[in-house]
Amino acid sequence: MKKSKVLVFTISLLLLLAGCGDGKNKGESTSSGDETEKVTLDFWSFWGSGMRREVIEEIIEDFNDSQNEIEVKYSYQPWGDIWTKSLSAITAGNPPDVIVQDINSVAQRAEAKQSVNLTEFIDKDTSDKFYPQLWEAGLYGKDTYGIPFNTDTYVIFYNKKIFREAGIEEKELPTTWEELETTAQKLDIKKGNAYERIGFYPLWNISPDIWAVNADGGTGWFDGDKVAIDTPNKVDLFDWILKWQEHYGKDTINRYEAEFGSGVSDPFVSGLVTMVAQNINYYSNLVSNAPEDFEFGIIPLPEKEKGEGHWTWGGGFVLEVPYGAKNPEASYKFIDYLTSTEVQEKFGEKSFDIMANREANENLINSSELSEDGQMVYQVADEQFKNTVLTPAPLKAPDFANLVNEQIDQILLGTKKPEEGLEDAQKAVEKLVDQNN
Repeated sequence: MKKSKVLVFTISLLLLLAGCGDGKNKGESTSSGDETEKVTLDFWSFWGSGMRREVIEEIIEDFNDSQNEIEVKYSYQPWGDIWTKSLSAITAGNPPDVIVQDINSVAQRAEAKQSVNLTEFIDKDTSDKFYPQLWEAGLYGKDTYGIPFNTDTYVIFYNKKIFREAGIEEKELPTTWEELETTAQKLDIKKGNAYERIGFYPLWNISPDIWAVNADGGTGWFDGDKVAIDTPNKVDLFDWILKWQEHYGKDTINRYEAEFGSGVSDPFVSGLVTMVAQNINYYSNLVSNAPEDFEFGIIPLPEKEKGEGHWTWGGGFVLEVPYGAKNPEASYKFIDYLTSTEVQEKFGEKSFDIMANREANENLINSSELSEDGQMVYQVADEQFKNTVLTPAPLKAPDFANLVNEQIDQILLGTKKPEEGLEDAQKAVEKLVDQNN
């Protein structure tokens, strides 16, 4: 009987001691202030200098200080190298834990098993934070593989001072293709056979792909799964572009392009070109390089004809967890932090990027941290998103663009008429799709 009591007492004491332990759980501090081992995440992006680098490092520091379970390390990877390196790292079984990736190719990486399905970690109302087309671009089937981070939309920047000098009032800003041509010609300065200033040329800083969306009611080279290259509106588009080319002449266009530079040599900043079609994030270039008294405005890409819509194109980036990452749940916690309204607003204030979080953009419209121009940029971006289309590469024809661009080059060189080149492009891409079915 005594032995039994001793045994029970001994077991109870051992259990009590085991329960007390040393006061440490994962992520908690000991009484001496030492922390247990944290989950360490390696975060890759191409933000290597300037305000983007500064603000992302500040945000990472804030995240690390906000909790004691996860430690994020930042790894800058040069633009152009980051995705090649990440693919090699995934293949080697040593990928980063979170990476910034192109928004229009999420489904391709998901299908190739290069990224992690994040659906199990996501709250059901998370998608409500984002512009809907950005959220949809992060899906593969019904599952989420990419969380939108930042984005863009294409617009036209114009020089207000030159517009005033030419007698063009705000109410006369161009809204259609025809009005854009008329306005540009009022802004041209030509002496003899040489242009000293050009009002506008549609292929500077903007590709035919984007104008194709604008021309064809928001439809790019594909309409769902259907190839939509050879359409009447897109034939009209290239007739229109060739008209601009004829107006200025190839020699003038080539001469101007040869003189284009960056910084103060930017043709819009220097006044060499009065209107430019640009990604709206071009504003950050103006902040860095334009004189303090430089006045600019922004208008949507014009409608082909009244009532057809100011359609434009957008891109941007998502946050993904590469396949093989050691702790996807911890990776998603960091992604969720990066896409929160407060953090998105902070990144936007410092970088002038258009953020994927809709509430953050709406807050930036009235942010006291921004100038009136900065607030205006975010307002235009928010308004433009109802007309902004993303064009994820189709899974059955991921490399189709080479076939289209080959024909576009021939159209612009004059070796094929628009209807002929687009018909050939349509057939080539349809054949590619059939081969991959």
